[in-house]
Amino acid sequence: MDIYERLDKILSKIQEKRFRENKGLGNEIGYYIFDYNPADELIVRNHIKFLKDKINSDDYGFKIKEFDLYEITLEILQDKGYLDKIFEMDKEKGTEYIINAIKKTLRLTQKNDMVVEYISSRTEKDDIVFITGVGKTWPVIRSHTILNSLHSAIDDVPVIMFFPGMYDGFELKLFDEIKDDNYYRAFKLIES
Repeated sequence: MDIYERLDKILSKIQEKRFRENKGLGNEIGYYIFDYNPADELIVRNHIKFLKDKINSDDYGFKIKEFDLYEITLEILQDKGYLDKIFEMDKEKGTEYIINAIKKTLRLTQKNDMVVEYISSRTEKDDIVFITGVGKTWPVIRSHTILNSLHSAIDDVPVIMFFPGMYDGFELKLFDEIKDDNYYRAFKLIES
């Protein structure tokens, strides 16, 4: 299937009652990954916007909440007054230093992970969560890390991560090149 055929299958999939209620998954939490060729990024972004506009402006019985990891990161850093400081630190100390500084600021993988708190505090029981911006936040936020951290905070609504790369049901390969780590708790949303 090409990218357009796969994207066209998302609407019918997320409308299924069993999908929204996380039924038939062997008691697994409804986490899904829609993997795609990174070259199709703009096509995928446009389709996500189409789906959000269509579903959120009509009465489907659920809403789509999109969480762009990059935008969340910028908003948190801005709110804390750190964004300008990060740019200065990058000039003085280099990229590796600021990556670690941002991770510490966001408290990634800690009990009070600010990205997870941001997403979970804005998610309601009739939502379907779309996680986007995976490629834009790498290597600060790693896809398997955010999925693992979200499991403890969101377990009653479906979560779909849009992943620019390959996912074979076990291994995540960002941009089809970077092995992000193994992750086996998610289902492929639409097969390739």
